[in-house]
Amino acid sequence: MNLTISGHHLVVTPALRGYVTSKLDRITRHFDQVVDVKVLLTVDNMKEKERRQRAECNVHVKGRDIFAESSHADLYAAVDELTDKLDRQVGRHKTKTQDHHHVAAKRQEQPHA
Repeated sequence: MNLTISGHHLVVTPALRGYVTSKLDRITRHFDQVVDVKVLLTVDNMKEKERRQRAECNVHVKGRDIFAESSHADLYAAVDELTDKLDRQVGRHKTKTQDHHHVAAKRQEQPHA
């Protein structure tokens, strides 16, 4: 799995990078077909302070791209909310892609007398 964490108008510290990585491990633990993950952390210069920190993530899984974003006053809270959204989306994708057909019991051959 390729993981890219980048910041826009902020420096991604090792503590922040470790926090995002540990949160995204939950998604890869639930679904092992994750190919690529791109995380963008942004600080917007907006008037309303409660939506200033933004985290967005693009997850490329086998057969689909999943996108989620979250805004919050605290960047760590935005990352928490983002991983919750991604976890729900990846879970839905996983249930859709699983084979729902039940394997029929194989018939045993009757020996010919």
